[in-house]
Amino acid sequence: MLQRLTARWYAAAAGPSLLQPLSWLYGAAVALRRGAYRRGWLAPVRIARPVIIIGNLTVGGSGKTPLTLWLAQRLRAGGAAVGILSRGYGRRTREPREVRPDSDWREVGDEPLLLCRRSGCPTVVDADRVRGARWLIARGAGVILCDDGLQHLHLARDGAIIVLDGTRGLGNGRLLPAGPLREPAAGLAAADLLVVNGAPLHPSLQELAARGVLLRMDLQGTEALPLAPGGAGRPLSSFAGAPVHAVAGIGHPQRFFGDLRAQGLTLIEHPFADHHALAPAELDFGDGLPVLMTEKDAVKCRAYADPRLWYVPVTARFSEAHERQLLAAVRAKTGDPAVAGS
Repeated sequence: MLQRLTARWYAAAAGPSLLQPLSWLYGAAVALRRGAYRRGWLAPVRIARPVIIIGNLTVGGSGKTPLTLWLAQRLRAGGAAVGILSRGYGRRTREPREVRPDSDWREVGDEPLLLCRRSGCPTVVDADRVRGARWLIARGAGVILCDDGLQHLHLARDGAIIVLDGTRGLGNGRLLPAGPLREPAAGLAAADLLVVNGAPLHPSLQELAARGVLLRMDLQGTEALPLAPGGAGRPLSSFAGAPVHAVAGIGHPQRFFGDLRAQGLTLIEHPFADHHALAPAELDFGDGLPVLMTEKDAVKCRAYADPRLWYVPVTARFSEAHERQLLAAVRAKTGDPAVAGS
């Protein structure tokens, strides 16, 4: 059902939809909530450190987690004390949790665990983002990066970065559930920066591209790492010449598959829903061929790693000019001397 809806949401043109009345109701609820904050009936809580939101307007993967990781690493390298805050989508509890490298992903979520392991930054998951941000401050965070949370208005933000998928854009332009939008496209105007993952090919992005307001990010992965401990990595190109299984339980599996094909690989595709909890039987294809998966999937599969299983970490890349522009904008929003040194 989700895959069928996603295909409809990201179709080239929006046709008639029986779900449109529900979208109108959803849009009214979004407008009412935002209006309550705008009129002062509800008040965002400002904490003692700057908060930067990295989010998206659409359902499904856009690249916000790799961007959060990139920004955390850059700021930390410049001397900033970075804390990462997430709701921890898909975890089995709503209680606040500190994320550690050895945490159970079921308790903290797959993306926060990935961020914690790769960034080395204090990371917390909490449905109450104000409480979670205060927890990070108590542990020395000088700037808070929120992975997602664009629609969470209770925690006041100092800056907002919206990430867009270059091939899917804003989809059919409709609100949930008739389309992929979490809020109207006019919400783009509230962002301090717009980052597009890949070339801005979707028609909904053409006007933004023409205005020159999009910073382009590309996700690069050229090496596969073994899930089994102690093994060495292999260039992706070394898997060419024979079929491999490609597994992706992310918001946009086809992007992962396309990236592997660009490395010359022949794939047997296995797309799953975002945050899907892969079971050992779902990775047993009975043929002994290598299995390549995303890093987000790998954090859920280490307990039953075997020599067939590999994952492909990706790294965000920007042009030198766009990198400078992005970091300068973050420095301007935080006003933190440590961040300014990055």
